[in-house]
Amino acid sequence: MRGELLKSTPLRLALSLSAIFIVSLTLASVVAYGMVRRELAARVDRALTDTFAVISQSYGDNDIADLVAAVESHAGTVIDGNQIFRLTDGSGAVLAGNLGPVSIASGWGTYPAARLQLGNASHYRTLGGAVGDNFLVIGQSSAESDAIGGLTLAAFAWAAALLTLLIVTAGIIVAVRAQKRLDSIAGTMRRIGQGELAARIPPSPRNDDIAALAGQVNAALDRLSALVEGMRQVSVDIAHDLKTPLNRLAITIETAIEAEQNNLPLNGLLAQAQSEGEQINATFDALLRIAQIEAGSRRERFAAQDLPALLESVVEIYTEVAVERRQALTLQPARGLALPIAGDRELLTQLFVNLIENALRHGPAGITVSIAVEGNSDRVVVTVTDTGPGIPEVERDNVFRRLYRLDKARTTAGSGLGLSLVKAIADLHGATIELADNRPGLSVVLVFPTSVTER
Repeated sequence: MRGELLKSTPLRLALSLSAIFIVSLTLASVVAYGMVRRELAARVDRALTDTFAVISQSYGDNDIADLVAAVESHAGTVIDGNQIFRLTDGSGAVLAGNLGPVSIASGWGTYPAARLQLGNASHYRTLGGAVGDNFLVIGQSSAESDAIGGLTLAAFAWAAALLTLLIVTAGIIVAVRAQKRLDSIAGTMRRIGQGELAARIPPSPRNDDIAALAGQVNAALDRLSALVEGMRQVSVDIAHDLKTPLNRLAITIETAIEAEQNNLPLNGLLAQAQSEGEQINATFDALLRIAQIEAGSRRERFAAQDLPALLESVVEIYTEVAVERRQALTLQPARGLALPIAGDRELLTQLFVNLIENALRHGPAGITVSIAVEGNSDRVVVTVTDTGPGIPEVERDNVFRRLYRLDKARTTAGSGLGLSLVKAIADLHGATIELADNRPGLSVVLVFPTSVTER
């Protein structure tokens, strides 16, 4: 677990961000420390300048006694040698102060305490200048500035250490929680790989990117499960629905062999065998056609199609078929409106042909099949209704399955692939399809987008 955690992307990201923060904080601390040191040095210089001016003013009437007294007064207030004062005459003799006869240059200077023969380890900032015929030197120890600087540096160091600890701890906690969620996703995928197609990533109350990823993975797994279940169901349905015609074909061939041995006529049996073979071949052709459509290869043939005009041509052909069956077929197109969609004309024709044939074949004499078209700039809606027996609500999802047939429909010709083909063509064109009760009969509502969307 520890090794896996060290390899985790969330933890590495947290540690990388922590390292960036630590480097940034260190640079900021160095800059801030330098600014504090410069400010402390500037304050020392201002204090020395002010003190030098005060002492110099005591020599206003060339009264050396007042000048000596001022220097002695300031030197007398010094504690722990943090300040130095010295007044020398023109010959270099010390007149007053707490600093011995060491050489100090005029103007600003910085000297170590040892150089000034003082017993501490600090440095002194000095200012020397003439006061009349005399030479005045004053200085300030860096001990206080060093102490303040040290405290500042220590404060920055402690702050950096505490913040680093908090950031690394928080980063590890966040990384561990994120890794657990990623492990949950990985675990689900392992279960899927082992054949447990019902496994799903547990939902998370957090509305973040990992939750969105989990939702997308679950949606993909739902589609995968549906496809696998569809393939399994197709295999079962093929085995079930083709077993009867194959058995009939085998019996017909066996009967034909016996008839040939007995010198009986074979034409009828051969015609029956041919019919059975053609029906089986048609079923497989339809299955292959559905697979081809679902693969999306026909999308390359899409062009602008006028649905009202296409429906008029289909209805014109099947009107006579309906009349022969003593049924009615009507079309109510959207008059005066151009309702083009992007699609394959051949497949769209097949879609509406299947719906019309399905309604006419399974409906008794006297029913009416009506087709209506309406739409706007966003979508086109085609409604196919009939007054036939309809489809029970519990069966409306099943009828789109390959080879699925209602019990009452098994007495009529067909393979159970008509509505499966309709669904595949609708999906290819980005259309939705819904079955509803027409009271009586069935209502099929197809909604086409004006532009094809990827599904």
